[in-house]
Amino acid sequence: MEDARRQGVIPRDADQYNAIQEKLIARFGEIKNAHPLYFCCCKDTDEDRGTVLYLEDCAQQAGLDTRFLYIEDIGLGVGGVMTDLGDNVIRQAFKLYPLEWMMRDENGPLLRKRHLQWIEPLWKSILSNKGLLPLLWRFFPQHPNLLPAWFDGEKPQIGPGDSYVKKPLFSREGGNITIFDGQHNIIDSEGGDYANEPVIYQAFQPLPRFGDSYTLIGSWIVDDEAVGMGIREDCTLITKDTSRFVPHYIAG
Repeated sequence: MEDARRQGVIPRDADQYNAIQEKLIARFGEIKNAHPLYFCCCKDTDEDRGTVLYLEDCAQQAGLDTRFLYIEDIGLGVGGVMTDLGDNVIRQAFKLYPLEWMMRDENGPLLRKRHLQWIEPLWKSILSNKGLLPLLWRFFPQHPNLLPAWFDGEKPQIGPGDSYVKKPLFSREGGNITIFDGQHNIIDSEGGDYANEPVIYQAFQPLPRFGDSYTLIGSWIVDDEAVGMGIREDCTLITKDTSRFVPHYIAG
């Protein structure tokens, strides 16, 4: 944004809804303690490694003692504690790794012993599970911020002829999402790694279209507060990992 302002591409008084770095550093400072904070991701994932490196840098700016460790290199110590390559006990860690994968692992039961404080915490697995959507609709029917949703095998919560979407419980970045029209014909679909998961169904609400792009606005949350906005665009109705990330500015 600053380069675009200097080059005259956008107005000189343009601003952006982006306080992500400042808020991350402030929040890391609030959770600082005597133990090193480990940052973890899988091997051979350049994008994940870059993200974790950025977050670790924010933590370091907040004064935290940090360590990096690949998920595959986490060890298991006496009593069910997690250890690093030097056999040091890991007390707290951020991991860019799905909680449901951890739960399915052979050491998944150790998560309940809570020897290690994970960031994000284990209860975040509820928010990442699309099974939450039918439950929200069940408890808050007709809420203006919700779409009708139901579990597989339940009565559809839409009228005859309405379009709907099939979503695996833990699908990410559009994986195995399928959109149907009112006659159960497929409008759009994506492949992925979630084909064998249980699914939910939800009423279809198409994204707004500008030119040839369908646009989705998302937000970053730090310490329960929205601190930044991101825009993803795609030429198809399903937003996925190859969708364009579009910068924004606010003027006037």
